[in-house]
Amino acid sequence: MPDAERDAGNRKIKAAFLLLIGVSPPLIAMQFDPSPIELLAAFGGGLVLGVVVVWYLGRLAAEFTASSGRRRRRRR
Repeated sequence: MPDAERDAGNRKIKAAFLLLIGVSPPLIAMQFDPSPIELLAAFGGGLVLGVVVVWYLGRLAAEFTASSGRRRRRRR
């Protein structure tokens, strides 16, 4: 797979995670009849949490790909 396709796929996955995590708190808050300010706060908090999760998963994935790349080099 070319690097450009892989990078585009990774960006789409990151955006999907960010959207999923960012939208979840407002949807949960809808059960309690929130004010618009509370709804925006839930969405903002969800986006912040989503950014942190995507950043963490990106670092975690980079560690796994770096270690698997070293193994491949040793085998050759």
